[in-house]
Amino acid sequence: MTRYIFVTGGVVSSIGKGLTSASLGYLLKSRGFKVKIRKLDPYLNIDPGTMNPFEHGEVFVTDDGAETDLDLGHYERFVDTNLTSIDNVTTGKIYSKILEKERSGNYLGNTVQVIPHVTNEIKDFIKNKTSKFDFIICEIGGTVGDIESLPFLEAIRQFSNDVGKSNSLFVHLTYVPFIKSSAETKTKPTQHSVKELRSIGIQPDIIICRSELSLPKDQKKKISLFCNVNIENVIETIDVKTIYEAPISFFNQKLDKQVLKLFKINSKKQPNLKPWHKIKNIILNSKKKVKISVIGKYVDLKDAYKSIDEALTHGGIANNVKVEIDKIDSEKIKIKDIPKRLKNTNGILIPGGFGKRGTEGKIKAIEYARKNKIPFFGICFGMQLSLIEFARNVLKIHNAGSTEFDKKCTPIVGLIEEWDQQGIIKYGNLKKLGGTMRLGSYDCNLKSNSLIKKIYKKNKIFERHRHRYEVNINFKNKFESKGIVFSGMSKNNKLPEIIELKSHPWFFGVQFHPEFKSRPLNPHPLFTSFVKAAKDK
Repeated sequence: MTRYIFVTGGVVSSIGKGLTSASLGYLLKSRGFKVKIRKLDPYLNIDPGTMNPFEHGEVFVTDDGAETDLDLGHYERFVDTNLTSIDNVTTGKIYSKILEKERSGNYLGNTVQVIPHVTNEIKDFIKNKTSKFDFIICEIGGTVGDIESLPFLEAIRQFSNDVGKSNSLFVHLTYVPFIKSSAETKTKPTQHSVKELRSIGIQPDIIICRSELSLPKDQKKKISLFCNVNIENVIETIDVKTIYEAPISFFNQKLDKQVLKLFKINSKKQPNLKPWHKIKNIILNSKKKVKISVIGKYVDLKDAYKSIDEALTHGGIANNVKVEIDKIDSEKIKIKDIPKRLKNTNGILIPGGFGKRGTEGKIKAIEYARKNKIPFFGICFGMQLSLIEFARNVLKIHNAGSTEFDKKCTPIVGLIEEWDQQGIIKYGNLKKLGGTMRLGSYDCNLKSNSLIKKIYKKNKIFERHRHRYEVNINFKNKFESKGIVFSGMSKNNKLPEIIELKSHPWFFGVQFHPEFKSRPLNPHPLFTSFVKAAKDK
């Protein structure tokens, strides 16, 4: 029997619904249950693929090529599972599907309405391919009270009635502010948020109170009384120093225990929190530190490179060191100041990105890393720029560039003409941006006697991609004549996937995004190796 847990948020956005869902998912899985987590996003975009990082943060890519909300990254990292395109839906996707059905005559001429047509599509998404799981955790994006969220809230209300109260449960996460002038935590926002939920027919079973300070017992009693929730199900979550404390914190607050109690289910085994305690200790208490400089144009936005930040942390965990991430804005930093800024760094990473802005600053940083033997890691666009830098300064192709931002350049990088996707030839397209990239997991063959093969310890790897442009294979011989090794190639041997530099202790560019597959309990080998090289520098 599959049980459903719906996670909603109130008062303000960004209070940690994704982290809460991921932590609960881990605790239930650790108790021996099969868990799946899904995200319902209220915005009208089909997916976040074409959204500005300043609007949405990082776009997380699944194995099957779905561009999804960054919370799916939390789910994968904490629960150690691979999610798919059916685990994230937006209002845009829901309405697109409905309009397609209407145009095809599926509704037999009936008036198409929010209820029941929109809500039915949402319910179909929730229960799609769930039979083999014990728990489905569904996070509802946005904040209760937002007009955009109403169809999703109505849908989960109906869904709870459909499956029965014994098979569904509502967890509501709220913010409890601390007012310094009165030296008090205030429960009114929580009360109003729950009142809003109850007005549409949803009574939360568990209320999680996000706050800076521990809640006094009388405040918990007040929330329990006014929100009609047993006091043992009023759970506090105090701000933690690292997100990897969250599973420990929720376990100590008995969140998973209360969930099982409400469902009247006995635990199969006790959760294993030892790995998380170890991770917490390394992150917070390790005396050994390495400084990694991440150079990009979205560094001012905390969530723009979320998976890279976490993957670097995972690499630190594997090496028992604390990684200090030095974020440098490639647009703002002056070219002449780069050597001074990077003088004391232990490693340099250039992340993925699109467009011309900030490229020259990145190229100068790559040159500095190459000449000064500093461990360098170029990801996607970072790999492309590393070869442009090499072409300009070593091959002496002074107008070397990418057709993405310079149509008159010598094209070291250009639009992918075609690629193989499970036996089907796909073609590059700039006219329709959404979903026209090389997306998802592709296999890559590793060259014998290469450093990359020693790192992976495999002949073939599978990594996730998100790009429209690719290194021009016609320049391969010229690069190789000067010490660049094309150590990873696509299945058809036409697309360069990995490059490394012979004369450098650790210099790699990868066309894919390894950060998407790194987990705290299973760090990605490339990030483990990169941090080790930085540590040994």
